[in-house]
Amino acid sequence: MSMSAGWYVRRLSRMGPREVGGRAGDAVRRRLWRSARPDCPGVTGARFTAVLPAGTIAAIPADAAKRLIAEADRLMYGHAEYFGVVRDDLDDPDWWYDPKTGRRAPWGYAFDVPYRNEDAVGDIKQIWELSRHQYLTVLAAAYAITGNERYAERVAAHLRSWWTANPPLRGVHWISGIELGIRLLSWVWIRRLLDGWPGVTGLFEGNPVALNQIWHHQRWLAAFPSRGSSANNHVIAEAAGQFAAACAFGWFPSSARWRADALRSLERHLRSNTFGSGLNRELATEYHGLVLELGLAAVAEADAAGVPVPASIRLVLLRMTDALAAVVDNRSRPPRQGDADDGHGLVVDGAGTDRWASLLATGDAVFGRLAWWPAVTGTDVRTPLLAALIRPYTTGGTARPASRPAHFADAGMTILRGPGEIWCRCDGGPHGFLSIAAHAHADALSVEVRHDGVDVLADPGTYCYHGQPEWRQYFRSTLGHNTLQLDGGDQSVSGGPFLWTRQARSRVLVTDTADASGGGTARWSAEHDGYQRSVHRRRVELTAESQELRVVDEVRGDRRAVRLAFHLGPAITADLVGNRAVLTWTRDGEDRSAALDLPGQLSWRAHRGESDPPLGWYSAGFGRKEPTTTLVGTGVADGAEGFTTVLKFRG
Repeated sequence: MSMSAGWYVRRLSRMGPREVGGRAGDAVRRRLWRSARPDCPGVTGARFTAVLPAGTIAAIPADAAKRLIAEADRLMYGHAEYFGVVRDDLDDPDWWYDPKTGRRAPWGYAFDVPYRNEDAVGDIKQIWELSRHQYLTVLAAAYAITGNERYAERVAAHLRSWWTANPPLRGVHWISGIELGIRLLSWVWIRRLLDGWPGVTGLFEGNPVALNQIWHHQRWLAAFPSRGSSANNHVIAEAAGQFAAACAFGWFPSSARWRADALRSLERHLRSNTFGSGLNRELATEYHGLVLELGLAAVAEADAAGVPVPASIRLVLLRMTDALAAVVDNRSRPPRQGDADDGHGLVVDGAGTDRWASLLATGDAVFGRLAWWPAVTGTDVRTPLLAALIRPYTTGGTARPASRPAHFADAGMTILRGPGEIWCRCDGGPHGFLSIAAHAHADALSVEVRHDGVDVLADPGTYCYHGQPEWRQYFRSTLGHNTLQLDGGDQSVSGGPFLWTRQARSRVLVTDTADASGGGTARWSAEHDGYQRSVHRRRVELTAESQELRVVDEVRGDRRAVRLAFHLGPAITADLVGNRAVLTWTRDGEDRSAALDLPGQLSWRAHRGESDPPLGWYSAGFGRKEPTTTLVGTGVADGAEGFTTVLKFRG
């Protein structure tokens, strides 16, 4: 899918003078670099000293090590799955091949490759993901745990293959800074985890090809940072990777400058990417996890190299960790909000490891858990590795929440909790990040409801970015979320990916967010003006005694056609009769149920797995979708009365 000229005009209109100037300079530099590709400066006496402290590997829990080795063995047999597509060619991969479409990216100068055009290149996410080399960090970790050299030899063979197939500035892997940054971070950890292997020096610091690749990656990142409206999690990955490499591979004349510049960028963008409450400003939960992982990995390199970091970096990471602990449900699942693409900062664990429990475990080791934090069950490999490098954080009087926060005013997120492990996220926040509202969905005043970790009223997820515009539109649309749609349109959306005509303003009116699990009623209400001439107001009440969630929607303004949607999780079976749906599901072998009484003023219909146009879908992860039931009520809002929905769980 190629972007329209109109999209680029709208994008340009949202750039400030500094961003326009920076992008103009980038364009000139790209032309100059077409013919000017200098060799890496000579390096002598390079040594890698950022090794793991003695005893670190022995501290890895046995069950986490077992999962990791099982994953490594699958990789050794050539098997992996990325974004719902199974690959069986990882014994000798084609680095430019997309197994989803069967296409192979064209060769040529990197900045000439039309990477957004799926017809010409294939699915760029499929091509890029393997070259983040995070599967190689898994193999390297398997070597560190077992000492079995076949893992190290496979890593070495794949790195040499990649370096040969992807010389500097040639091809699709030299286009995006986030890819270069994450790849550098992977190489640092590969070198660290292979430290006991006899061939590791010849693979890295004694290898002119490796030195050339490491130098060119850092030169690229120094020249082409993400700017302005694109400076979201991408620039943090760029800075983290650049900083990690400049610390661990500080062998070049420019290393000190790259390290200092990357640290300044990381500190500035980590603060700007994070609300004061600790939640991520992109309003996309998975990017909260990605940024937190990248930040922790960067601090680990600083502490391993003895490089001082600003106190603000550790403070932001502390707040992010406390915020994550505050918003997860009883199964350690955070909200599903905004875009998600299964991006990770550092991967050294096997399948079945809980990402969010792992982050909380690392937070406990580095910052110390608070009394209200949820209990973390399960183990991982990454926590003992990071904790061995990161020095424990001394808060020095930094105030941390005395009790579990429920309302995050700056992010507009409110969590209501009730008995029976009822969990409800209410969205009354700003609309996306920076001038183009990056990664936002048109979901103002939406709700997300779980019972004991099971999605009952579900956020649909993301599914895709490029190549399938009708599916991209659905998964980020107003109709695709549990909220009210007026006149068949989205809340302030222009039709271009990530680009909004104006940001809908949401305003929280009332919050009484005491945890209702012990009794009483928790309340939330908010309104937004994302539609011209009308205001949508929503009130949510969770009553403990009746285990009842009540949602009241009001529309103030002109008479409007409305569609009210409730998306059920994929585990939920619904029997809709009139305006009542009986919901049933099974959790841990136990049958459970709820009744959903829908507004009688609307005509209700159940949709499931419809494709033209899309309706009734759930994406558990990027590139994957499955049918689910969506209940849609249609009618008219004339300001006379509200629409009341009642979800009652049965004990």
